[in-house]
Amino acid sequence: MGKPTGFIEYMRDTPVDRAPLERVGDWREFHENMEDRHLQQQAARCMDCGVPFCHSGTLISGMASGCPVNNLIPEWNDLVYRGLWREALERLHRTNNFPEFTGRVCPAPCEGSCVLGINDPPVTIKNIENSIADRGWEEGWIVPERPKVRTGKKVAVVGSGPAGLAAAAQLNRAGHLVTVLERADRPGGLLMYGIPNMKLDKREVLQRRITQLEMEGVRFICNANVGDNVEAMLLLKDFDAVVLCTGATVPRDLPVEGRELKGVHFAMDYLTASTAALLDGGPDASPIHARGKEVVVIGGGDTGTDCVGTAMRQGCSSLAQLEIMPQPPAERADDNPWPEWPKVYKVDYGQEEAAARFGADPRAYLVTVKRLVGDADGAVKELVTVGIRWERNTSGQLVPVEQPGTERSLPAQLVLLAMGFLGPEQPLAKDLGVECDARSNIKAEHGEFATSVKGVFAAGDCRRGQSLVVWAINEGRGAARECDRFLMGTTELP
Repeated sequence: MGKPTGFIEYMRDTPVDRAPLERVGDWREFHENMEDRHLQQQAARCMDCGVPFCHSGTLISGMASGCPVNNLIPEWNDLVYRGLWREALERLHRTNNFPEFTGRVCPAPCEGSCVLGINDPPVTIKNIENSIADRGWEEGWIVPERPKVRTGKKVAVVGSGPAGLAAAAQLNRAGHLVTVLERADRPGGLLMYGIPNMKLDKREVLQRRITQLEMEGVRFICNANVGDNVEAMLLLKDFDAVVLCTGATVPRDLPVEGRELKGVHFAMDYLTASTAALLDGGPDASPIHARGKEVVVIGGGDTGTDCVGTAMRQGCSSLAQLEIMPQPPAERADDNPWPEWPKVYKVDYGQEEAAARFGADPRAYLVTVKRLVGDADGAVKELVTVGIRWERNTSGQLVPVEQPGTERSLPAQLVLLAMGFLGPEQPLAKDLGVECDARSNIKAEHGEFATSVKGVFAAGDCRRGQSLVVWAINEGRGAARECDRFLMGTTELP
């Protein structure tokens, strides 16, 4: 490393976000940038650790440990420290097609497995990655690169989320003619409609990558819902190969009394409506709006946080977030050792904003909903909750057990269900005849990505289940490699 003692000399530092009460007044990204010299100091903290777990990309205890796309993190940290930004970008692009996406929305499992993080705050890998990518765009280093030779092979990619975009980018670079079919009115999938604009700007950040892919030769067809207005079997006839990247879009529901009441929505419907309105004229036009309402978000993951941040910007009058799991500890528990993903308490941007406005973290832990109560017009007006404790049943499984005397009512005119996803929608898989596993995911081995139908591959959440954007990019790249091998007999794709 260029600065072997940097981890001793410099403390961890991150960019200062815009003030919570300021940023809830707009939909712009809330992160500020750091000066180059501060970024170089942060890069200098990267140790000459011998075995850099940060780019291992493995699963430990079911969670990512290290970077799933195997970013060569120590190498580009060293290049940033030495001021070689363009070389750092080239090194970053070798493993990640879209570092400005992961630099904004990835939870950074690389930092969770950083060797320095064993006894000191880890290197600010995510921020440095994002800064390298943004620098590349600002300097004009990122430009369309059309393949020099076309193979004549045609590939259809179904879905334009992170897995689909990564697969399309790689297959196009291999010289194939790639058509991406997207059922929404804009390409981007989860990146476009599932992640709010304040985390990932659609026009400034997402669209420029899509435009780059289009200029490189990738064709996007929107409003193309395969299995509905596009016959699935025609893909097998018209294309030499098909890559399914449809995501895991079936949400987990809340089977309680009152679920049918007006004002109860799935989180993704709410986030999609909000972003669509923002892009099509103004955020106030969203058909699902929190303005002046008491809002309850059920679910404590990233999607729940995005609902909190969105409701804050829409002007909710109060906000509560319910989580069935216990509050994580402030530091790693004994059964959560490094280099596992650290399951520790953190305050994300949405909770920070709610606390700034309403005075406290909006989350309540070890709580579940018993029923929803409506008014005379059939709209939700409150929900009844109960505290729970996790106990093992006779089979040894942990199950929630209601605690007597803990029922309470919460007023709510908007209830958002952010409890995760069960798997991909099934009609397309059935139409193509591809086999699914017991969890309803499309059956295809990781590393091979081939389904039970010859020439059809699957990648991302539709294959692995609900996961991270960075895993989707990993799988999109991997499926492209195996698809290229199927088409050509060999492949040079990584």
